[in-house]
Amino acid sequence: MPNNKRILLIASENRDLSVLKTILQFMSEDFDAVELDNADTCLKQYDEWKAIIFNTSAEDIETCQKLINASPELPFMVADCLADLAGLANVVATLSQNVTYADFTQALHHCESYLRNKPNKQVKTSKDLIHTLVGRSGEMQTVRKLIEQVSPTDANVLILGESGTGKEVVAQAIHRLSKRAKGPFVPVNCGAIPGDLLESELFGHEKGAFTGAISARKGRFELAQGGTLFLDEIGDMPLQMQVKLLRVLQERVFERVGSAIQVKANVRVIAATHRQLESLVDEGKFREDLFYRLNVFPIETPSLRERREDLPQLATELIRRQSEQGNESIKFTDNAMQSLMEHKWSGNVRELANLVERLIILFPNQVVDVADLPKKYQHIEVEAFEPEYPESFMEREALNDLFAFDEEEEEPEDEGLAVMTSLPEEGIVLKDYLAELEVNLINQALAFHEGVVARAAEMLGMRRTTLVEKMRKYGLN
Repeated sequence: MPNNKRILLIASENRDLSVLKTILQFMSEDFDAVELDNADTCLKQYDEWKAIIFNTSAEDIETCQKLINASPELPFMVADCLADLAGLANVVATLSQNVTYADFTQALHHCESYLRNKPNKQVKTSKDLIHTLVGRSGEMQTVRKLIEQVSPTDANVLILGESGTGKEVVAQAIHRLSKRAKGPFVPVNCGAIPGDLLESELFGHEKGAFTGAISARKGRFELAQGGTLFLDEIGDMPLQMQVKLLRVLQERVFERVGSAIQVKANVRVIAATHRQLESLVDEGKFREDLFYRLNVFPIETPSLRERREDLPQLATELIRRQSEQGNESIKFTDNAMQSLMEHKWSGNVRELANLVERLIILFPNQVVDVADLPKKYQHIEVEAFEPEYPESFMEREALNDLFAFDEEEEEPEDEGLAVMTSLPEEGIVLKDYLAELEVNLINQALAFHEGVVARAAEMLGMRRTTLVEKMRKYGLN
């Protein structure tokens, strides 16, 4: 968008502004000139000014200083007779009476930099970008800013970054914010289509153009007319196709395979790759002229390990999207999130999305701790909570399991333990029977593992301390 901010000249009646006005007119810069007495009112309209020039006499230095101090959000240039004001932070340049075009251009750049890089500057970001490109890190703020700058134009964009960093998400965001938003967004993966079919896929073909072409077919360029064509993995495109793509980008026309009729390409091209194209150019695997044609406006998507501070917000957003699709939800403990932030994330955001989906299946609507994470994501030592149940509850459950068998199933084979399947007429002492049963099972487990208590406890499905207490209770060694 054009910058409508102007320059304000503040001068005394006896000061010669002819040189400055000539330079400004030559630069096609909009400016207003006012006297020092009226400067205070004009300065309050600070949204309109991108530079203020004091061209007054040395006697006015105190008045100028007050005005400069009262407007810390604005950059100032001062005449050389006011050079003592150069120590003020927002005085970015001193101009001589016979200032040159080069000197003034440099000073104007300093003013623009002062405005552009102000601390805590409120950047208006599209809600759509904040929702789709999640993260508060400096890297993501830069990506969003670049998207907003390039979207209104028709410039070719090259999106660089590792696999899984969301390059197609960036391309879609550019399309939605562009003047082509009502047109189609057509993606094509150049690495997934065989080289001999890629030309037909991109440009279409006529009936009978080659074996198997039983009817005419539109290519992706035609399907994307009035919209955006996203060429993913452009680094995998064969050299012979690179030549044809370069011609389309230069001349904005193409022909279907088997046709001599030229079709105008009213398409914006966005390309993406995880490969280092400049290295491929050096190796002769990618055309240098095509690289520069595509690389008009590069955007690099950061890896997840470069913006770990965004991980909690990303995880929350991915969980929310799963819920929107009708799936369950999860929550992470602080320890679990700390462990995830220690991970290298070679698969980037795509890897995180897959992990969230897996954990939702395993622990629906539950809280996930470090011990619940897959081993490769457990990067901090946290003692896992192992619940210890009352002995009466454990014995009841064991008894239920013992007698819970299907009547149609055959009775279990005798493995040295007589399991009672029906109660004898004379009855039994249940407590003694269960104690004998428990002793028998413990002895079997100990014998199987040659007296290793920890292994025997694992076999019996109980904690080691619980087994030790039972062995002491029954006098077992």
